[in-house]
Amino acid sequence: MDIQRKPDWLKIKMTHSENFAMVKKIVKENQLHTICSSGRCPNQSECWSRGTATFMIMGNICTRACKFCATKTGCPFPLDSKEPEKVAESVKLMKLKHCIITSVDRDDLDDKGAAHWAATVKQIREQNPQIIIELLIPDYEKQLLDVVFAEKPDIVAHNLETVKRLTATIRSKASYMKSLQVLKDIAQAGFICKTGIMVGLGETEQEVLELFQEVKDTGCRIITIGQYLQPTKENISVVEYITPAQFVKYREVALMVGFESVESAPLVRSSYVKSQKN
Repeated sequence: MDIQRKPDWLKIKMTHSENFAMVKKIVKENQLHTICSSGRCPNQSECWSRGTATFMIMGNICTRACKFCATKTGCPFPLDSKEPEKVAESVKLMKLKHCIITSVDRDDLDDKGAAHWAATVKQIREQNPQIIIELLIPDYEKQLLDVVFAEKPDIVAHNLETVKRLTATIRSKASYMKSLQVLKDIAQAGFICKTGIMVGLGETEQEVLELFQEVKDTGCRIITIGQYLQPTKENISVVEYITPAQFVKYREVALMVGFESVESAPLVRSSYVKSQKN
């Protein structure tokens, strides 16, 4: 459990509207997964009530065991070949202008799921020609990234999650330098590149500022900064609750470094978009 009492600024107002019920129904009927539920996102009530959701493809069981994440770890089921079409249909039913797709890690597959990613983007684009497609992808090698890039998404994100010193502790099988390379590959391919980090894991302010510069040097244009919240008792504990004033400072510094867009606040999440619906 969290080692500190949550401050008032992290209190969440729950709202369940008709849109919430609609999103829940679409997700359930199509047997889809969302990071909203699997990741126990604090913004789920707000987003679903606005008629939005972040779809998580390739199942809800991950082959990695990152200490910050609530997604199940284990041996995943075979891919659902109809999932790309079902996601595309759900996006259409929700009348989204901007959709976000993420996934579990599938290190069990020869291509780590890259072809499935590509098929999903293709189906979404065919059924929703005007939509903005944002992807939050795993740490793929260049050849696998190229498979996904071939379907031309609009925004491609890959999260660093934390500072270099804490990466080995927080992220299973991940490398800070490899993730920087993924961001560089995204930017060099000509896509809008985005990343996200959590704070409150024991990082120092100086480490965060160094991360800003290293990320900006890859060509990344967008960064999100949010408070880490321990989703279950099995996950790593919160070390510190960062104040809203510090989040403002991080935003100001990131903009000074040269990022084009910065979202920095306690409840900011990398997949959170303020307005996605017509």
